[in-house]
Amino acid sequence: MRDIAVSLVVFGLLPYILFRPHWGIYLSAWLGYMNPHRLCYGFALNLPFVQFAALATLLGLVFSREKKRMIWSGEVILLIIFILWMGVTTLLAFFPDPALEQYIKVIKIQILTFLAIFLLTSRDKLHTFIWVIALSLGYYGLKGGIFTIIEGGQHRVWGPEGTFIGGNNELALALLMTIPLFRYLQLQETRKWVQRGLLAAMLLTAFAAIGSQSRGAMLGMAVMGFSFWLKSRYKLGSAILVIVGAVGILSVMPETWYARMDTVKTYEEDRSAMSRINAWRTAFNIGTDRVTGGGFETFQASVYAQYSPDPTMVFNAHSIYFQVLGEHGFIGLAMFLGLMAMTWFKCSGVIRRTKQDSELKWAQDLAAMLQVSLLGYASAGAFLGLAYFDYFYHLVAIAVVLADLVTQRIASPDAVRADASATNPYRLAAPAKGKANASRPV
Repeated sequence: MRDIAVSLVVFGLLPYILFRPHWGIYLSAWLGYMNPHRLCYGFALNLPFVQFAALATLLGLVFSREKKRMIWSGEVILLIIFILWMGVTTLLAFFPDPALEQYIKVIKIQILTFLAIFLLTSRDKLHTFIWVIALSLGYYGLKGGIFTIIEGGQHRVWGPEGTFIGGNNELALALLMTIPLFRYLQLQETRKWVQRGLLAAMLLTAFAAIGSQSRGAMLGMAVMGFSFWLKSRYKLGSAILVIVGAVGILSVMPETWYARMDTVKTYEEDRSAMSRINAWRTAFNIGTDRVTGGGFETFQASVYAQYSPDPTMVFNAHSIYFQVLGEHGFIGLAMFLGLMAMTWFKCSGVIRRTKQDSELKWAQDLAAMLQVSLLGYASAGAFLGLAYFDYFYHLVAIAVVLADLVTQRIASPDAVRADASATNPYRLAAPAKGKANASRPV
């Protein structure tokens, strides 16, 4: 039954996407984050739904008369250079065939990233895109949070098998990054029942992240909790939310969870922690020996035999930073860090430019929550090999589109206001009689 339901949704939307290609971005995000086909048991399990959605979106670019535009910002240009550099490292990789296969996967991810920048041309479209991401990952947050509470944290929360977020650590990272998006959506809502639902989603998603028993998630949540409070519009309410959430989570978790978290202090005795340190040293040695690094899929036994302090401990990079360093060298790492930093400063610019404009309060909220999400990725990602996770690159795309919308609004407020009134559900109210400047966001 699940197979039929998922197939009906996907194939039913494909013709519509030909004329409304931005819906292809929504569909691809739903398939990429929730992975509904991986929850099936029959013919839909391995169907290439994402490729179908991407193809329909590309065709829609040709047939549709929908508004499109490319934003040539510094982040976009740096991302293109980074992709090209990954092509160079693939040509010189230790293992060319697996490296090429992975490079093709990365290119597919980046095509959808650029399509998002190209097609999300209004606040309405950007807002809907965020809803799709939040609800897609929120499914696992709600499910995992309830599971953690019922089971008292005795069992780990896992993601869908065979996906980016299949492991407990990977799922925890994705859930952490989603909590700020829920908060942004809550700040824009006027319906009380939706606000309460989003609050519940934030708390249950936090429960699920901790219930994954990921030590990286615990550290990431500590960093995000402080940043969440610092960036919040309502400091007192946010402080209460963070404290209540932390106390509630900690009161549910069992002694085995505390024992696992305590191994952070005694990492020298933990084989998992030592394997990470060994992988990081290996990546550093590869980066210092080869300008281009080892290429994709470089963390193999033969490479460990040549570059590792302990060749018997063969593991993946276990860090977004050392993954990029080992596979693409210090040049690739500089580009990756530069992309992260430029996105952060892009959001800071949006916050600074919108402080005095009440009609752009939503943009300030979104930019602040994007920064919190980026901090979650930067902190928890230090212990996970998810450097090519499409979530991070979608955050970059959202920041680029957001800054462009703000620039348009500041440069031509009347035109943007008219466009928003015609197409945006967050349209401006009509001026009150006798008051020329009485319009305000509904």
